[in-house]
Amino acid sequence: MLRIAVQAKGRLYEETMLLLTESGIKLESGKRLLLLPSRNFPLEVLFLRDDDIPQSVADGAADIGIVGENEFAEKKKNAVIVKRLGFSKCRLSLAIPKEIDYSDISWFNGKVIATSYPVILNDFLKEKNVNSDIHVITGSVEVAPSIGLADAIFDIVSSGSTLVTNHLKEVEVLMKSEALLIANPNISLEKQAILDELLFRIEAVQMADGKKYVLMNVPTENIDRIIEVLPGIKSPTIMPLVTEGWSSLHVVIDEKRFWDIIGKLKALGAEGILVVPIEKMIL
Repeated sequence: MLRIAVQAKGRLYEETMLLLTESGIKLESGKRLLLLPSRNFPLEVLFLRDDDIPQSVADGAADIGIVGENEFAEKKKNAVIVKRLGFSKCRLSLAIPKEIDYSDISWFNGKVIATSYPVILNDFLKEKNVNSDIHVITGSVEVAPSIGLADAIFDIVSSGSTLVTNHLKEVEVLMKSEALLIANPNISLEKQAILDELLFRIEAVQMADGKKYVLMNVPTENIDRIIEVLPGIKSPTIMPLVTEGWSSLHVVIDEKRFWDIIGKLKALGAEGILVVPIEKMIL
C-alpha cells in the first residue's frame, strides 16, 4: 500500500483530489478521516497541513506527497521531486505600501519584513547582501504594514487582489511555485511500482488537459492544405467517405488553438466539424 500525504483543505486539496479522481482513484466515502484508503487502487491518502507534508514524506510517515513548491523549498527536507504537476501556481514576492517609491532591492536594507517563509527570504537577502529584520508571522501577513508591524511583506501572490486590498504593490518576485509530487528517497521497490502506475495515470490525465478530438468532413483535394493549418500532435487520421471526393479527418488539437484555425478550415471546405472532449491520452 502506497501512502500519499495531501493538504487537508484549500485550493491545493481540491485540485489534488480532482487529479486523483480523474486518475481513477476511488476513495472510501463517509466522514472525513485523517487516513482514507482507496477502494480500487493500493493507495491511502493521509490528510495533513501543507507545511507538515515535506516532513512526513522525509520521515517516511508518508511515501509520497503533493505539496506546494513554496513549502517544499521552505522546509528543505530530505525528499525528492518526482513530478511537477502544473496546478496551484503562484509566486513568492516582496511587496511594499503602494505609495512608496521603489528603486531596487537595496531599499530593503534596515527594513522589517513580515513573512511566513523566513528560510526562503533569508537565503535571498543573503545572496543580495541586504540586511533586513525578518519578522515571522503565521497568520495574515498582508496586514503587517498597515498596523505598523513591518515595512514590507514577503508572501504568496496568486491574482494580486489581496495586495491591492491592503494597499500594497509587488516589487520583487523571488520564486514561482506550483504543486509538486515528492517522494521519500528510500521508497521500497514494491511501492515504487505502485508509484510508477500512479504516475502513468496522472500523465495520461495531464496529456489530455486542454486537448480536443476534432472530426470533420473535408474535400479530398484540399487535405494537404488543411493539414498545414492543423497543429495536431501527430499526423491526422484520414478515412474516405462514401461520397466521392470527400474524406473524414480526425485530429487532436489544443483547445486554445481551435478558434484560431476554425475559419481557415471552413475556408478550405471543411464541414460537419465535431469537437469531442478527451478524458485521457496515452502516447
